[in-house]
Amino acid sequence: MRRFLFICSLSVLLTGAYAQTASQDMKSAGQDMKTAGQATGQAAKNTGKATAKTTKHVAHKVKHTTKKAVHKTATGVENGADRVAQKTGK
Repeated sequence: MRRFLFICSLSVLLTGAYAQTASQDMKSAGQDMKTAGQATGQAAKNTGKATAKTTKHVAHKVKHTTKKAVHKTATGVENGADRVAQKTGK
């Protein structure tokens, strides 16, 4: 009989300890979810900033390259016009 009471009381204690651990695990999981959500928000913010910076950089490069191409084209047209003028004797 003592053995039976000992086993019952031991099982009650273990069940109580497990229930407390499960409750703590749930709280911990909730905190982990909150932390993950904050990290995701921060990552999205950083991605937005990086995208803006990259877009600005690319826009500057496109503007520079376009100007360069326009000037080269204008120079080529001038040279072509000069050659035509020389050939026609004007």
